[in-house]
Amino acid sequence: MTERSGADILVQALVDLNVEVVFGYPGGAVLPIYDALFEHSRIKHILVRHEQAATHAAEGYARSTGKPGVVLVTSGPGATNAVTGITDALMDSIPMVVITGQVPTGLIGTDAFQEADTVGITRHCSKHNYLVKDPAKLGDIVHEAFHIATSGRPGPVVVDIPKDVQVATARYSKPGPIQHKTYRPALKADRTQIEAAVDMLAAAERPILYTGGGIINSGPAASQLLHELQRISGAPVTSTLMGLGCFPASHPAFLGMLGMHGTFEANMAMNQADLIVAIGSRFDDRVTGRLDAFSPHSRKVHIDIDRSSVNKNVRVDLAIIADAGHAMEDMVRVWKARQHPKPDLAEWWARIAGWRAKDSLGFAEDGPEIMPQRAVRALHAATAHRQPIITTEVGQHQMWAAQHFGFELPNKWLTSGGLGTMGYGLPAAIGAQLGNPQALVIDIAGEASIQMNIQELATASQYRLPVKVFILNNEYMGMVRQWQELTYSSRYSESYSDSLPDFVKLAEAYGWKGIRISARDELDDGIAAMLDHDGPVMVDCRVAKLANCFPMIPSGAAHTDMILHVSEVEGDMDDEAKALV
Repeated sequence: MTERSGADILVQALVDLNVEVVFGYPGGAVLPIYDALFEHSRIKHILVRHEQAATHAAEGYARSTGKPGVVLVTSGPGATNAVTGITDALMDSIPMVVITGQVPTGLIGTDAFQEADTVGITRHCSKHNYLVKDPAKLGDIVHEAFHIATSGRPGPVVVDIPKDVQVATARYSKPGPIQHKTYRPALKADRTQIEAAVDMLAAAERPILYTGGGIINSGPAASQLLHELQRISGAPVTSTLMGLGCFPASHPAFLGMLGMHGTFEANMAMNQADLIVAIGSRFDDRVTGRLDAFSPHSRKVHIDIDRSSVNKNVRVDLAIIADAGHAMEDMVRVWKARQHPKPDLAEWWARIAGWRAKDSLGFAEDGPEIMPQRAVRALHAATAHRQPIITTEVGQHQMWAAQHFGFELPNKWLTSGGLGTMGYGLPAAIGAQLGNPQALVIDIAGEASIQMNIQELATASQYRLPVKVFILNNEYMGMVRQWQELTYSSRYSESYSDSLPDFVKLAEAYGWKGIRISARDELDDGIAAMLDHDGPVMVDCRVAKLANCFPMIPSGAAHTDMILHVSEVEGDMDDEAKALV
C-alpha cells in the first residue's frame, strides 16, 4: 500500500462504499477534496446553489432510492448552512453522511477565518459526528460513518475534516464488515414478544395497524409484509405523514392519514380501538393530539428499531425493539403456524363505514376559481398511471397533497415531517430525479415556501433534470393564515405574500418552461402541458386564496374534537371545542 493524501483516502473510501452522487458546494477548507474528486469520474458531483439545498437534495436521493445521501461542504458558514438539513434528516430518519471541511488542526479554537465548532454545533442534531485529526484513521471513520447512518434507525452522520488532515498522507485499505463495539441495533425481535403481539391481534375486536416511516426505511419487502399482515388479520390500516405509501391508498382497508390533518375515520378508529399495533411510528404530537385523551380504551403494541422512541410519548403494553420488516415477517409466520382464523370484525368495520360516510376530505366548489384540493386531485388523476415521485414544501399544500394524492407504493412520497422545513421540496425533487432518472418527479409547492430555495432552479437547469414544480399559489403563507383565522380573529399579521415574483417569467429566466393556470377549466390542459414537456417546468396554479385545510385537530385537542368543515368553526362546535380553537 502506497501512502496517499487524506483527500484521496476520503474519495477512495466513497468509491469503495459505492457512492454515486455527492451534493455539495466548494470552499477553501475542502479544496483538497474537490481536487481529488476532479480525477474520479465514478462519483458525480452535483453543484447546488446553497448548502441547505445540498442536504435536502441528499435527503430526496436517499428517501427515493434507499441509498445514503452524501453531502460535501466547506467549513464555517458551509457547515452551519447545512444544519437545517441535518436536523431534518435526524427527525425523519433519513440516512445521510455530511462531510465538512475544517480549518487546520493548529488553528482550531483560534477563531480562524471560516471556523465554526461543527462537532459542537451538530452534536444534538446528528446521529453521530466525528472530528478527524489523523489521516490514518480517516478511511475507517468514513466506513463507520456510513454504517451508523444506514443501520438501526437511519440518520445523519457528520464527518469534520481539518484541511491539514486532507493534505497529510497515510495508508488506506478497504476495511471489512463494520463491527462497532457498542452500536449494535437489534433487528430481530424476541420470539415470545412476537407471539404475545400475535395473540393480542387475534383476540382484538377493534384493532388498528398504525404504520409509519419505519416500514419504508425497512425496504420494499416490509410493505409487502404489511399487506399480508393486514390480509390475515383483517385489521384497518392508517398511516403517519411519513408512512404514506407503505400501504396502498386505494386498498379498502386503508383509512388514510391520521393526526392533525388526518381523516375522520382514521382518527376515530384510533380513538375507539381496543388494540393499536404501532409499526415503525413514534406517537408524535401531530398524531396523538392531547395525550390524556389519546386512544383511552386500547392496549398498545409498539414495534420500533429505536429503543429511545418507545414509551417516550405514550406508555405501551408491549414494546418490541426490532426492525419493522423483520417483526412483521415473524408475526405473519407465527400467525400462520398457530392457524389463527381471520377474526370477525364486521361490527368494527360497520362503525368505520359510518365514520367514512362523513366524507371528511370533501370540499365545496363554487364558480371558476380553483380549489387547491381539486388541483391536487387533478394532478393525481393525470399522473397516477406513472406512479410519480412527489415531493412537497411545507404548509397547507403539503397537507392537501398528503390528503388527496393517493400513494400506492413506498418511496414515492418525500416530505419534511418532523422538522417541517420550508424550502425542502425543490432540492429534494432534484435529488430524487438524480436517483431515479426515468421517473416523473413533481414538487407540489406553495408560493411562499418555494422561494426559500428557489435558486435551485439553476441546479436543475445545469444538470438537465426534468423536474416539475406545481405551485398552489394562494398568495398567503397558508397554514399561518389559517391558524390566524381560527385562533387570532383573522388578524393576518405578516402572512400575506406581498411582492410575489412572476413565476412564469422567473422560470423562463432559469431556462425552465413556465405555465400559469388561473381557472378551473384550464386545469386539465395546464397539467397536460406540464407533463408533455420533456424538460423542467414550473406551474403557477392560482388557487382560492382563503381555502382552509380540513379536517383538522386544533392544537392541544383530542381526536374527538376534529373540525371537519369551516361551518363548525362558525357555530356548529360545542363550547369546549370552541375554547380549544
